[in-house]
Amino acid sequence: MSLYLLTAPSGAGKTTFCAALAEQARAAGWDVAGVLSPPVFENGQKVAILAQNLRSGETRPLAITSHLSLPPSHFSLSPSHFSLPTFNFPLGQWLFSPSTLAWGNDLLASCLPADLFIVDELGPLELVRGQGWVNALDALRSGRYKTGLVVIRPELVETGRNMLPTDEIILLNSSFPDAQEFFEKISS
Repeated sequence: MSLYLLTAPSGAGKTTFCAALAEQARAAGWDVAGVLSPPVFENGQKVAILAQNLRSGETRPLAITSHLSLPPSHFSLSPSHFSLPTFNFPLGQWLFSPSTLAWGNDLLASCLPADLFIVDELGPLELVRGQGWVNALDALRSGRYKTGLVVIRPELVETGRNMLPTDEIILLNSSFPDAQEFFEKISS
């Protein structure tokens, strides 16, 4: 078991990296599990965050910006992929869906074992307040995966390092290898 913390400032491509790594691993026959949190942009602004089950592809709306003027039904997701949640759990500029947080938390408690386990992301909700996707912490500590990758924002890296059995901290930047090179590293 190896666990990597992936960090970079907002907008640096952490989720894109995780998605590409998941695809590389699947193409090599690995069982990929966990949660991806892709953003939704409207007119170049990040207005929402989704939660995606990396094993099944099921996607649900996780959060919207607290100043969003558009109704959640505006986003182009098929109703068959989610039931419209109520966004009433505030954290910073975001309003989270308690039902999607619970769905993700249940998923993280039951998706292992796996070859590659990705958690995108753990933030102040989990690492400071002890809420949100707290089951990810137990899952990451369990070691029931070959390789784990967890996204943590830069200001919480030390907190994450102290809470998790970390092998390496990866700063995603222009000199960091792409997902294919990273997959080659972890699969050798």
